[in-house]
Amino acid sequence: MASIFNPETLRSAAKQSDRCLVIPIRLRRAINRYLREQEAPHMKRKVLRLSESFSDIKDVNLQLALTTSKELIEDPFKSMGRRAQRWKVKSGYGDIGLDYKDDQTIAYVASRMPAVFSACHRVLKEVRRRLPGFAPTKVLDFGAGTGSAFWALREVWPRSINKVNLVEPSQSMQRAGRSLIQGLKDMPLIHSYGSLEALNKDIKKAERKHDLVIASYVLGEIPSLNDRITLVRQLWNLTEDVLILVEPGTPHGSNIISQMRSHILWMETRKCRKSKDEKKEASKDIVPYKSKNGAFVVAPKCPHDGRCPLENTGTYCHFVQRLQRTSSQRVYKRSKGEPLRGFEDEKFSFVVLRRGQRPREPFPLDGMKFETLKEQKAKKVPEDLEAEYDDLEMPEDDIIEIQQDDIVAFKKMNPANYDSDGIETDLDDDDDKDVEVEKEEDSMRADLGGGWARIIFSPLRRGRQVQMDVCRSTKPDGSEGSFERMVLTKSKNPTLHQQAKGSQWGDLWPC
Repeated sequence: MASIFNPETLRSAAKQSDRCLVIPIRLRRAINRYLREQEAPHMKRKVLRLSESFSDIKDVNLQLALTTSKELIEDPFKSMGRRAQRWKVKSGYGDIGLDYKDDQTIAYVASRMPAVFSACHRVLKEVRRRLPGFAPTKVLDFGAGTGSAFWALREVWPRSINKVNLVEPSQSMQRAGRSLIQGLKDMPLIHSYGSLEALNKDIKKAERKHDLVIASYVLGEIPSLNDRITLVRQLWNLTEDVLILVEPGTPHGSNIISQMRSHILWMETRKCRKSKDEKKEASKDIVPYKSKNGAFVVAPKCPHDGRCPLENTGTYCHFVQRLQRTSSQRVYKRSKGEPLRGFEDEKFSFVVLRRGQRPREPFPLDGMKFETLKEQKAKKVPEDLEAEYDDLEMPEDDIIEIQQDDIVAFKKMNPANYDSDGIETDLDDDDDKDVEVEKEEDSMRADLGGGWARIIFSPLRRGRQVQMDVCRSTKPDGSEGSFERMVLTKSKNPTLHQQAKGSQWGDLWPC
């Protein structure tokens, strides 16, 4: 069977990562307007304190993972003393990280919101590429915060979303989120809740399902593993189609994603087994009720549904999204004795789960024939080689003489004073989004079968060979996977070698 791909479409389908994301002008202006309205003094100090609070949460979670003390499990923040009491929150799911007051919320908007937006945008954009027919109309955003995921949803699916339910316990965060979306047009219907219990009380049981449920940067603030599992099971019960979990790209965040991924797949596998047993016992004359039993992984962590091959290896799965720093980040973030860079790299771990059974698709390289470098050179005739050499030479007619008067002196600008928010316009933003979606629909996409591996770390380019660490499926049905190092050389397969040279951390790789 001939493959439907050629070298060009293969590269296009495998491309998933973005180089450097520029935060949308609307969001940048909303952040600047919000910060001007607050007029909070000592912003750099507040941003630093917020960063220290995140570190405290991470340290406590690591303590909980390393000890089996019953006392610590019952009260994981006990060892931190009174210093942590100011942001300790009691909830139905245990002690949840920061109780964001106004100062912490302002610092979060100024320093962290653009980075969280970039990670959510990167994940949602990949979901749109991998599921071209998926256009959610009803969305649940758990741990919504100031609305980073909501802004990303608006960028990726600007037309389809009709209703959004936000769950955020912090009243300060809710107020900030409402302030940031003031003035936006074509907004969906938005309801805010302080907890999942409040949402379930307000909505009828038959209407609780959501096409898309997303929980970003929130599970790591719940120290108890049992509470995390309880919460994710409730989110999965509220999911009609797709569930997305995003956490920071740290060993702890990656471990949380791996645990939740394994639990949901195990839970759905058990349901499928029970359903099969019930069908065997049922009468053949009775038609059983068909539902979306089972679950499979749409996007990492792991392009398969088996056990994560990185477990207990000391290596953790995460990805990175580079973003151009906003004016607020350049002003309020501190650097350690060096000039602040104009960009930052947001590391994150994530998983996208979908209800149903993984579709069976042929592997993309099945039926494709590749020539070796020796075979390619044998096909070339001397006339072709001369033509290639002539193309490298610049004709004299194309050489442009530069006059001294045409040279404009370069004027160096202080990055801290540069503000593109006042220069750029957002008149054509919606049109650009529609054009981008149309291009993705027309281009070849990577299917959901087991034939696509994931590049876990940055490829190593050494001479005429490229080394890549990939997580791949070892069976056509995607039931098992492995972590492998692939070495591609120009002599054996120049086509795939050329594609590997242009591949980045987070891209797919055809098997």
